Amino acid sequence: MTPVLQSSLPFAPWADPRTRRLPGIVPLDMADWIDIDDAHAGQMALRDALIAQSPGAVHALSPGARAAADELYAMMLPLLPGLGFRLDGASALRPDGVRVPLDPGQPLLTLGRLVQEDLCLMLPGPGGEHVLAGAILCFPAGWTLAEKFGQPMGRIHLPVAIYTEDVARRVQRLLDGVQPGRPLLRGTAHHSDAPLHNPRTEAMGRAISGDLPFLRVERQCLLRLPQTRAVAFTIHTYVVRPEALGAEQAALLRQFPIRHAA
Repeated sequence: MTPVLQSSLPFAPWADPRTRRLPGIVPLDMADWIDIDDAHAGQMALRDALIAQSPGAVHALSPGARAAADELYAMMLPLLPGLGFRLDGASALRPDGVRVPLDPGQPLLTLGRLVQEDLCLMLPGPGGEHVLAGAILCFPAGWTLAEKFGQPMGRIHLPVAIYTEDVARRVQRLLDGVQPGRPLLRGTAHHSDAPLHNPRTEAMGRAISGDLPFLRVERQCLLRLPQTRAVAFTIHTYVVRPEALGAEQAALLRQFPIRHAA
């Protein structure tokens, strides 16, 4: 399968001292929350196929998160015309020319066909730690929604060696403190040989081969939904070849190398 690639990288976490180290959080303007880039058509075609063929693998929503999913749907739809969409009440015409029915009865599945971002909903669990309570996840980077759904943040990141107890405490304070209308941005980056849709169970581990021709970057945003108070965690994935980096990005990558992954 031909990989879906961006021609350039608009966001390089290693290039900013603030996003270079965990948890690497910076403020984000609401106007910059949702991104459309030059891989939009290819990524959306893949998302359409995954949602049509394997909805149970890419979508999950607990009853307790349904109100948050409805709120996220209502929040995102008015933003689409400013991003090049045409809405007529019953459907949305995407910038790639594909018309998507607007179904408020399936808020996350519908949003998953409208934006490049994967969308996760985090709600406080019984012990106060946030739990993954809803998601449309088409582009997992080496994990599966089935294993992580309904789990608290600490358990979700159990296989991640750098996710220490100190990092976990800082992330929990962050989730508790994020405020409506003041989204936050962080990023991850690694070398990879894997496609956009790369689900792997914890038992499978990370498969690393000798040739890692791509850089995979996730632009992750955190946003408090004002009514339900859920945290929306959105992930925009970029995959580029190293030669697509700008000169400064490439120089800083040599200075601050990133890890390898599947």
